[in-house]
Amino acid sequence: MGNSSPTQPEGPPRTRHQRGFLFKKGNTWFLRYRETVRLPDGSFQRRRVTHRLAAAIGDYKTKGAARALADEFIAPKNEARAPLANTTLGQFVEEIYLPAVESQKRISTFRGYRNMWLRYVKRHAAIVLRDFDTATGERILAELQRERDLSITTLRHIKAFLSGTFHAAKRLGVISTPNPMHDVELPKAKPAAETYAYSLPEIQRMLAVLAEPAATIVAVAAFTGARKSEIRGFRWEDYDGEQLKVQRTFWRSHQLEPKTEKSKAPILVVAQLADRLNPLRQPCGLIFQSASAAPINLDALARKVIAPTLAGHGLAWHGWHAFRRGLATVLHHLGVSDNIIQRILRHSNVSVTQKCYIKTLDPDVVAAMRKLEKV
Repeated sequence: MGNSSPTQPEGPPRTRHQRGFLFKKGNTWFLRYRETVRLPDGSFQRRRVTHRLAAAIGDYKTKGAARALADEFIAPKNEARAPLANTTLGQFVEEIYLPAVESQKRISTFRGYRNMWLRYVKRHAAIVLRDFDTATGERILAELQRERDLSITTLRHIKAFLSGTFHAAKRLGVISTPNPMHDVELPKAKPAAETYAYSLPEIQRMLAVLAEPAATIVAVAAFTGARKSEIRGFRWEDYDGEQLKVQRTFWRSHQLEPKTEKSKAPILVVAQLADRLNPLRQPCGLIFQSASAAPINLDALARKVIAPTLAGHGLAWHGWHAFRRGLATVLHHLGVSDNIIQRILRHSNVSVTQKCYIKTLDPDVVAAMRKLEKV
């Protein structure tokens, strides 16, 4: 949610302290009390509620023991903002959490959160926040994995979304209990698909078979490691013949600031790339644009032009980000330190570079095994 917090939601006034009416029916203890419930129109209403506490056996045979349990149960409801805890998950996410994300985060982040909510979590919108516990979180993830066969990465993202939701709810005083998602264990799931990194020979073959402007765009992606959104935002004013400045990005039709401060670092243009850019150089304007002068749609270009062309020459298309991984891997193979690769890719920290971008090349494995063979 960033450094700024969503506006504190306006709730009902403090409710008076209550202990509730404890009674036993059959072999079960019940507690009757009043709570403030939030209605669909945003207003609040006091209602009488009866809650099943425990079976009148074992530790709860006596009324004294049951009273202690009842006091523990009702304590959070006596806190200043306790009535807001009767808000459902759906009310909080749609009325408070997502609007705050939209106002404070990048549009791409907001859309990702919203899609996560609509696709996976909204079916559980009726759960009241105060009733959502760790077991509920584990049950939701287990159901999703069983029904949709999700990867472990997707389940991690869903858990993170729910954890962020409850973190915000606690910070805003909507709940007072610990974040229920912290101790949730992910169900066993299929591993994430292995990501791909283009090799230098693959890139050379691509450049040999692709027509313009696809060839130059691929060269920019391969030799700069720029993100897809950054490539769409490059303007001729950002290029001085030696380097490209990252001044803006485009997500769909939205112009945004670069992802982080480190993302704004200039990118050195190697000679092979300069040889392609210089003949096309213009005084101003987007380097790669559509017929309507809008930022070029790289996904459409890949789907309609690049992938079919590569397939016709026995090459596979693995997406734009594979160029970024490929650059990291080639540099690593050439002996460049991971810290320098991090700076070239403009990552926030080197662990991201090491974990997600540098791939072990088959020649490394072969050379190592050949050494063992000689021994």
